[in-house]
Amino acid sequence: MKTLSKPTEFQTALPLRSSVGILLLNRHGKVWVGRRRPKWAGDHTAQIWQMPQGGIEKYEPPRIAALRELREETGITSVDVLAEHPEWLSYELPESLLGIALKGRYRGQRQKWFAMHFLGDESEIDIAAKEGTKAEFETWRWAPIASVPKLIVPFKRELYEQVTSAFSHLAEKDFSETV
Repeated sequence: MKTLSKPTEFQTALPLRSSVGILLLNRHGKVWVGRRRPKWAGDHTAQIWQMPQGGIEKYEPPRIAALRELREETGITSVDVLAEHPEWLSYELPESLLGIALKGRYRGQRQKWFAMHFLGDESEIDIAAKEGTKAEFETWRWAPIASVPKLIVPFKRELYEQVTSAFSHLAEKDFSETV
């Protein structure tokens, strides 16, 4: 597992949350990103675009968790899993967010990333809150893969650079024949 920054002594008292992330490509090789407005964002609100991600449930295989999280956060089920990142990647929260972000229970996340191709129509995308839950995103868009790391909060940027670098060759593939 690659840890992207050295944790402080205080940070190591909290565990990393096991989770998954999804780099979802449309037929034009663009990446799905959603904008969040978490309470902790403060002056980072312009950089709260992110790819779908979420926690892994007990005994759940990462690939199944990725498909579930994608469905829960975006309504998307029409996908083809293209690739799985070979390593677990992680990021650490800045000290100012410890005890606040990730419900205050984690110092960051260790993530297994998947690249997927969106096979459906955009009418399938539904980011509205489901019964008993809060919506993850307030809006969404397709972005060029090279721009995605610049859209994320600074403490996740290095992880996003690794993910987009690992999957960039997939964004160059012509999917127009498959939809």
